[in-house]
Amino acid sequence: MSEFVLDLRGTPCPINFIRSKLQLEKMSQGDVLEIHLDGGEPIEQVPNSLSMEGYDIEGIEDKGEYFVLSVRA
Repeated sequence: MSEFVLDLRGTPCPINFIRSKLQLEKMSQGDVLEIHLDGGEPIEQVPNSLSMEGYDIEGIEDKGEYFVLSVRA
């Protein structure tokens, strides 16, 4: 099992969701992707969209200037 990091700060919706989904599709089942997202629309939309695609949201951590979304492939 591996962990991957995808920094999408400054990336608008829905491009951040598309990039997240493409990265998850490349990963092995069980791997964890740590996605760095801006506040507002990105952190509100991306977790819900990935969840609707069937991915498990492991957690969301507020780092102050950005959020870390952990998703299991």
